[in-house]
Amino acid sequence: MSGPRTTAAQAGIGLGSAIAVAISWSLHKSIIWAAIHGFFSWFYVIYYALTRPGGLGG
Repeated sequence: MSGPRTTAAQAGIGLGSAIAVAISWSLHKSIIWAAIHGFFSWFYVIYYALTRPGGLGG
């Protein structure tokens, strides 16, 4: 099983990190914040979903 999935894993890129960076960049337009939020990945994504109007709570 040596396809794109293992290549992305070797590069350290995960779906949670990509989503967190995209959300952070759209809100802050800052590379530093995007890197910090990418590090926290799914924790930031879940935090964002819980604290925004229309998020997980509806």
